[in-house]
Amino acid sequence: MTLKKKLTKAEKVELLNALESRFNTHKERHEDISFENIAAKLTDKQLAALHNMESTEGEPDVIDFKGDLYFVDCAKESPKGRRSVCYDRAALEARKKYKPENSAVDLAKEIGIDMLTEEDYRHLQQFGDFDLKSSSWVETPSDIRDLGGALFCDKRYNTVFLYHNGADSYYGARGFRGKLKI
Repeated sequence: MTLKKKLTKAEKVELLNALESRFNTHKERHEDISFENIAAKLTDKQLAALHNMESTEGEPDVIDFKGDLYFVDCAKESPKGRRSVCYDRAALEARKKYKPENSAVDLAKEIGIDMLTEEDYRHLQQFGDFDLKSSSWVETPSDIRDLGGALFCDKRYNTVFLYHNGADSYYGARGFRGKLKI
């Protein structure tokens, strides 16, 4: 996985084609919105972030969150290129043994996206069944994080669950989902 800060012209064309194909396949996520209008708004920095979302297998697509449009990770399971990460840098540094390669918060910054909140995660579930076999770290309030914990969500039994874990924990089936405001 190679994260990029800038794309070549050919990479931009390839990315936009992939995004448009997904956009057209899942119209239920963004009714009455045209891809041409979305594409025209994207900056080079946003295109690089979208490339990074795509290269980490997030399958970004457009979703309306309370009147604001975002590209959101819509992969059925937590993106494969973002799993086996603890919550943040402090948790990573606190581990004595078996440290993961990265943290969710750091990787989100490297990709150029924001992590989903619990509210975002619940909203996403209106557009499909996500994380039926995996789970995703979500933005954790500082009062929980200050005590060593972090939050994650998944969907089981047709219900979205919010859980807690030590921020330094990591699992092969837990990653994180992100969003990029358009």
